[in-house]
Amino acid sequence: MTTKASRTHFPVQLCPPDDFLHKQNPNHLTLLSYNMQVGIHTRHYQDYLYKSWQHLWPSRSRLQNLQRIGNLIKHFDVVALQEADGGSFRSHFINQIEYLANLAGQPYWYQQLNRNLGRLAQHSNGVISRYHPIAIETHALPGLRGRGAIAVQFGTRDPLLLVMMHLALSKKGQDQQLRFVSHLIQRYPHVVLMGDMNTHTSRLLTDSPLSSCGLKAAHARATFPSWQPQRCLDHILVSNHLNITRVGVLDFPLSDHLPVALEIELPGNVELH
Repeated sequence: MTTKASRTHFPVQLCPPDDFLHKQNPNHLTLLSYNMQVGIHTRHYQDYLYKSWQHLWPSRSRLQNLQRIGNLIKHFDVVALQEADGGSFRSHFINQIEYLANLAGQPYWYQQLNRNLGRLAQHSNGVISRYHPIAIETHALPGLRGRGAIAVQFGTRDPLLLVMMHLALSKKGQDQQLRFVSHLIQRYPHVVLMGDMNTHTSRLLTDSPLSSCGLKAAHARATFPSWQPQRCLDHILVSNHLNITRVGVLDFPLSDHLPVALEIELPGNVELH
Protein backbone atom coordinates (compact mmCIF):
# COMPACT_ATOMS: atom_id res chain seq x y z
CA MET A 1 0.00 0.00 0.00
CA THR A 2 1.27 3.47 -0.78
CA THR A 3 -0.01 6.85 0.31
CA LYS A 4 0.90 10.40 -0.63
CA ALA A 5 3.91 11.62 1.31
CA SER A 6 4.05 14.86 3.30
CA ARG A 7 6.51 16.35 5.75
CA THR A 8 5.05 14.21 8.54
CA HIS A 9 3.40 11.29 6.72
CA PHE A 10 5.39 9.09 4.35
CA PRO A 11 4.47 6.21 2.03
CA VAL A 12 3.86 2.84 3.67
CA GLN A 13 5.63 0.28 1.54
CA LEU A 14 6.81 -2.81 3.37
CA CYS A 15 8.60 -5.84 2.01
CA PRO A 16 8.90 -9.31 3.54
CA PRO A 17 12.22 -10.08 5.25
CA ASP A 18 12.52 -13.14 3.00
CA ASP A 19 13.27 -10.75 0.11
CA PHE A 20 16.72 -10.30 1.66
CA LEU A 21 17.54 -13.93 2.40
CA HIS A 22 20.04 -14.00 -0.45
CA LYS A 23 22.26 -11.43 -2.13
CA GLN A 24 21.64 -10.56 -5.75
CA ASN A 25 25.40 -10.73 -6.29
CA PRO A 26 28.17 -12.12 -4.04
CA ASN A 27 30.18 -8.92 -4.57
CA HIS A 28 27.40 -6.77 -3.16
CA LEU A 29 27.11 -5.57 0.45
CA THR A 30 23.88 -5.98 2.41
CA LEU A 31 23.10 -3.60 5.27
CA LEU A 32 20.46 -3.43 7.97
CA SER A 33 19.64 -0.59 10.39
CA TYR A 34 17.31 -1.33 13.29
CA ASN A 35 16.19 0.46 16.44
CA MET A 36 15.44 -2.67 18.45
CA GLN A 37 13.99 -0.98 21.57
CA VAL A 38 15.90 -3.32 23.91
CA GLY A 39 13.96 -6.30 22.52
CA ILE A 40 10.54 -5.12 23.72
CA HIS A 41 7.62 -6.20 21.54
CA THR A 42 5.50 -3.08 20.96
CA ARG A 43 2.21 -3.39 19.05
CA HIS A 44 0.33 -0.18 19.87
CA TYR A 45 0.73 3.06 21.79
CA GLN A 46 -0.75 1.54 24.97
CA ASP A 47 2.29 -0.72 25.18
CA TYR A 48 4.44 2.30 26.03
CA LEU A 49 2.50 2.36 29.31
CA TYR A 50 1.70 -1.32 29.86
CA LYS A 51 5.20 -2.54 29.00
CA SER A 52 7.16 0.38 30.44
CA TRP A 53 8.31 -1.88 33.27
CA GLN A 54 10.35 -3.89 30.73
CA HIS A 55 12.71 -0.92 30.36
CA LEU A 56 13.75 -1.56 33.98
CA TRP A 57 12.89 -5.18 34.70
CA PRO A 58 13.80 -8.45 32.94
CA SER A 59 11.17 -10.21 30.85
CA ARG A 60 11.07 -13.82 29.71
CA SER A 61 9.68 -12.75 26.34
CA ARG A 62 12.73 -10.58 25.69
CA LEU A 63 14.93 -13.61 25.00
CA GLN A 64 12.36 -14.92 22.52
CA ASN A 65 12.34 -11.55 20.81
CA LEU A 66 16.14 -11.56 20.60
CA GLN A 67 15.93 -14.95 18.90
CA ARG A 68 13.65 -13.45 16.26
CA ILE A 69 16.02 -10.52 15.74
CA GLY A 70 19.00 -12.87 15.49
CA ASN A 71 17.22 -14.91 12.82
CA LEU A 72 16.71 -11.71 10.83
CA ILE A 73 20.17 -10.17 11.07
CA LYS A 74 22.07 -13.35 10.17
CA HIS A 75 21.24 -12.68 6.51
CA PHE A 76 23.01 -9.28 6.42
CA ASP A 77 26.68 -8.38 6.08
CA VAL A 78 26.66 -5.33 8.37
CA VAL A 79 23.98 -4.49 10.93
CA ALA A 80 23.59 -1.23 12.88
CA LEU A 81 21.56 -1.54 16.08
CA GLN A 82 20.19 1.27 18.21
CA GLU A 83 18.61 1.05 21.69
CA ALA A 84 20.35 -2.15 22.69
CA ASP A 85 21.38 -3.04 26.23
CA GLY A 86 25.01 -3.76 27.02
CA GLY A 87 24.32 -6.14 29.91
CA SER A 88 22.26 -5.11 32.93
CA PHE A 89 19.48 -6.33 35.19
CA ARG A 90 16.73 -5.60 32.65
CA SER A 91 18.48 -7.69 29.97
CA HIS A 92 19.30 -10.63 32.27
CA PHE A 93 22.86 -9.20 32.29
CA ILE A 94 23.19 -10.17 28.62
CA ASN A 95 25.16 -7.94 26.30
CA GLN A 96 22.55 -7.88 23.56
CA ILE A 97 25.00 -6.93 20.80
CA GLU A 98 27.29 -9.86 21.57
CA TYR A 99 24.31 -12.18 22.07
CA LEU A 100 22.79 -11.27 18.70
CA ALA A 101 26.14 -11.60 16.92
CA ASN A 102 26.46 -15.12 18.31
CA LEU A 103 22.89 -15.99 17.37
CA ALA A 104 23.48 -14.72 13.85
CA GLY A 105 26.83 -16.49 13.52
CA GLN A 106 28.60 -13.21 12.73
CA PRO A 107 32.22 -12.98 13.93
CA TYR A 108 32.61 -9.23 14.53
CA TRP A 109 30.66 -7.00 16.85
CA TYR A 110 31.14 -3.78 18.74
CA GLN A 111 29.08 -2.17 21.50
CA GLN A 112 29.07 1.55 22.27
CA LEU A 113 27.82 2.42 25.75
CA ASN A 114 26.07 5.80 25.67
CA ARG A 115 24.17 5.94 28.99
CA ASN A 116 25.59 3.94 31.86
CA LEU A 117 23.00 3.38 34.58
CA GLY A 118 25.05 0.65 36.22
CA ARG A 119 23.19 -2.57 36.94
CA LEU A 120 19.87 -1.00 35.95
CA ALA A 121 20.52 -0.25 32.27
CA GLN A 122 23.36 -0.05 29.76
CA HIS A 123 21.94 2.03 26.88
CA SER A 124 24.00 1.17 23.81
CA ASN A 125 24.48 1.27 20.06
CA GLY A 126 26.05 -1.65 18.27
CA VAL A 127 27.51 -2.88 15.00
CA ILE A 128 27.58 -6.52 13.89
CA SER A 129 29.59 -7.51 10.83
CA ARG A 130 30.38 -10.52 8.68
CA TYR A 131 33.57 -8.77 7.53
CA HIS A 132 36.64 -7.71 9.45
CA PRO A 133 36.69 -3.96 10.15
CA ILE A 134 40.04 -2.28 9.53
CA ALA A 135 39.29 0.34 12.20
CA ILE A 136 36.50 1.25 14.62
CA GLU A 137 36.08 4.62 16.32
CA THR A 138 33.38 5.62 18.79
CA HIS A 139 32.25 9.19 19.28
CA ALA A 140 30.04 10.87 21.85
CA LEU A 141 27.87 13.19 19.77
CA PRO A 142 27.61 16.85 20.82
CA GLY A 143 24.60 18.13 22.72
CA LEU A 144 22.86 16.42 25.61
CA ARG A 145 24.75 13.39 26.88
CA GLY A 146 23.69 9.93 25.78
CA ARG A 147 23.89 10.07 21.98
CA GLY A 148 26.70 8.38 20.10
CA ALA A 149 28.07 7.29 16.75
CA ILE A 150 30.27 4.38 15.68
CA ALA A 151 32.54 4.83 12.65
CA VAL A 152 33.66 1.57 11.02
CA GLN A 153 36.21 1.44 8.20
CA PHE A 154 36.30 -1.44 5.72
CA GLY A 155 39.24 -1.78 3.35
CA THR A 156 42.50 0.18 3.29
CA ARG A 157 43.44 1.22 -0.24
CA ASP A 158 40.06 2.71 -1.15
CA PRO A 159 38.15 2.51 2.14
CA LEU A 160 34.44 2.43 2.79
CA LEU A 161 33.39 4.29 5.96
CA LEU A 162 30.18 3.25 7.65
CA VAL A 163 28.84 5.50 10.42
CA MET A 164 25.91 4.40 12.54
CA MET A 165 24.18 6.82 14.87
CA HIS A 166 21.13 7.59 16.99
CA LEU A 167 20.36 11.29 16.80
CA ALA A 168 18.68 13.73 19.18
CA LEU A 169 15.01 14.65 18.93
CA SER A 170 15.37 18.39 18.35
CA LYS A 171 16.42 20.05 15.10
CA LYS A 172 19.09 22.08 16.91
CA GLY A 173 20.54 18.98 18.52
CA GLN A 174 20.45 17.03 15.27
CA ASP A 175 22.23 19.79 13.38
CA GLN A 176 25.01 19.89 16.00
CA GLN A 177 25.43 16.15 15.70
CA LEU A 178 25.23 16.03 11.90
CA ARG A 179 27.82 18.80 11.63
CA PHE A 180 30.13 16.59 13.68
CA VAL A 181 29.36 13.59 11.45
CA SER A 182 29.95 15.64 8.29
CA HIS A 183 33.52 16.30 9.49
CA LEU A 184 34.03 12.59 10.19
CA ILE A 185 33.15 11.53 6.66
CA GLN A 186 34.67 14.32 4.58
CA ARG A 187 37.98 12.59 3.75
CA TYR A 188 36.48 9.20 2.78
CA PRO A 189 35.66 8.33 -0.85
CA HIS A 190 32.79 5.94 -0.05
CA VAL A 191 30.38 6.62 2.81
CA VAL A 192 27.32 4.95 4.35
CA LEU A 193 25.34 6.55 7.20
CA MET A 194 22.87 4.37 9.09
CA GLY A 195 20.58 4.75 12.06
CA ASP A 196 17.60 6.23 13.81
CA MET A 197 17.97 9.87 12.83
CA ASN A 198 14.66 11.08 14.28
CA THR A 199 13.86 13.22 11.25
CA HIS A 200 12.75 12.76 7.66
CA THR A 201 14.73 12.26 4.49
CA SER A 202 14.28 15.61 2.81
CA ARG A 203 15.45 17.53 5.88
CA LEU A 204 18.58 15.41 6.17
CA LEU A 205 19.56 15.99 2.54
CA THR A 206 18.44 19.59 2.01
CA ASP A 207 18.20 21.31 5.39
CA SER A 208 20.98 19.89 7.54
CA PRO A 209 24.80 19.92 7.62
CA LEU A 210 24.68 16.78 5.44
CA SER A 211 23.30 18.77 2.49
CA SER A 212 26.78 19.41 1.05
CA CYS A 213 28.20 15.93 1.69
CA GLY A 214 27.23 14.31 -1.62
CA LEU A 215 24.81 11.77 -0.15
CA LYS A 216 21.57 10.25 -1.38
CA ALA A 217 18.75 8.52 0.45
CA ALA A 218 18.08 4.84 0.00
CA HIS A 219 14.38 5.36 0.70
CA ALA A 220 11.72 7.78 1.89
CA ARG A 221 9.28 5.34 3.45
CA ALA A 222 7.63 5.29 6.84
CA THR A 223 9.35 3.28 9.59
CA PHE A 224 7.60 4.50 12.75
CA PRO A 225 5.48 3.44 14.57
CA SER A 226 5.88 -0.15 13.44
CA TRP A 227 2.18 -1.04 13.83
CA GLN A 228 0.93 1.93 11.77
CA PRO A 229 3.93 3.51 10.00
CA GLN A 230 3.64 7.24 9.31
CA ARG A 231 7.05 8.84 9.92
CA CYS A 232 10.34 8.25 8.13
CA LEU A 233 12.87 8.25 11.00
CA ASP A 234 15.23 5.38 10.16
CA HIS A 235 17.67 5.82 7.30
CA ILE A 236 20.54 4.50 5.27
CA LEU A 237 22.27 7.27 3.34
CA VAL A 238 25.05 6.52 0.85
CA SER A 239 27.50 8.42 -1.34
CA ASN A 240 25.90 9.58 -4.57
CA HIS A 241 28.13 7.39 -6.75
CA LEU A 242 27.29 4.13 -4.92
CA ASN A 243 24.81 1.98 -6.80
CA ILE A 244 21.82 0.85 -4.73
CA THR A 245 20.49 -2.44 -6.08
CA ARG A 246 17.76 -3.16 -3.54
CA VAL A 247 16.13 -1.40 -0.61
CA GLY A 248 13.22 -2.11 1.69
CA VAL A 249 11.50 -1.27 4.95
CA LEU A 250 10.96 -4.73 6.37
CA ASP A 251 7.63 -6.03 7.57
CA PHE A 252 9.08 -6.99 10.95
CA PRO A 253 6.86 -5.39 13.63
CA LEU A 254 8.62 -6.24 16.89
CA SER A 255 10.16 -2.98 18.14
CA ASP A 256 8.32 0.33 17.73
CA HIS A 257 10.57 0.97 14.69
CA LEU A 258 10.79 -1.08 11.50
CA PRO A 259 14.18 -2.19 10.13
CA VAL A 260 15.60 -0.69 6.93
CA ALA A 261 17.50 -3.03 4.59
CA LEU A 262 19.78 -2.13 1.69
CA GLU A 263 21.99 -3.85 -0.87
CA ILE A 264 24.70 -1.91 -2.71
CA GLU A 265 27.38 -2.67 -5.25
CA LEU A 266 30.81 -2.42 -3.71
CA PRO A 267 33.20 0.02 -5.40
CA GLY A 268 35.82 -1.88 -7.40
CA ASN A 269 38.77 -1.21 -5.08
CA VAL A 270 37.05 -1.96 -1.75
CA GLU A 271 38.20 -5.34 -0.45
CA LEU A 272 36.32 -7.08 2.37
CA HIS A 273 37.68 -10.04 4.34
